[in-house]
Amino acid sequence: MAIFYSENISSTSFILNENESKHAIRVLRLKNFDKIEIIDGKGFRYIAEISDANAKRCEISILSQEFFGTKRNYYLHIAIAPPKNIDRFEYFLEKTVEIGIDEITPLLSRYSERTQWNEERLQRIIIESMKQSKTYVAPKLNKFTSFNSLINNDFQGKRGIAFCSDSEKMLLNRFFNENKKFLILIGPEGDFSEEEILAARNNNFLSLDLGENRLRTETAGILVCAASAVLR
Repeated sequence: MAIFYSENISSTSFILNENESKHAIRVLRLKNFDKIEIIDGKGFRYIAEISDANAKRCEISILSQEFFGTKRNYYLHIAIAPPKNIDRFEYFLEKTVEIGIDEITPLLSRYSERTQWNEERLQRIIIESMKQSKTYVAPKLNKFTSFNSLINNDFQGKRGIAFCSDSEKMLLNRFFNENKKFLILIGPEGDFSEEEILAARNNNFLSLDLGENRLRTETAGILVCAASAVLR
């Protein structure tokens, strides 16, 4: 069955938004009485039937619902300084949603290259990635947050910071242990400043080793996300 997204399902009959309606009727050519699957980003999956195949206002009737929640037994929050090329950040967003992530914070650090984006477009990428991977809970995408604000926030879990400069660091297979909540900071192409690294360490962030190769920002983020899924 084709998968669609709607975050406001409050009754047994409702209307898909215009984009989803167009995709259902004009692209997939679905008709009345065809069955579809709907996710709401809150953990529920719905089996539904098209009752009015309108390309602008496709009406849906809910047949059944089931709660799945998240597939993971841990919480992963990645705070990352978006690259100047927004396409690369969009790729990071797409792949981490597919792998499994709970919260994403765009980070404003000393050497950040990007401070703005199209939030509506990024939310669409999250939704499409959720549909692709059958992810039932939407990750939280935060507003841009300054480095100092983030490291001083109260986070009840294990905290780490990944950077390039030589230092004694912890391997990821030791970081992802029995803890249930993880926050990891990933810097811009110019890396975190020495002052930022020191400030993070003073706030109980562990220095993380992502391997011998120097990675692009988005690659580092995807690596961390994938490692959390494998090493847990």
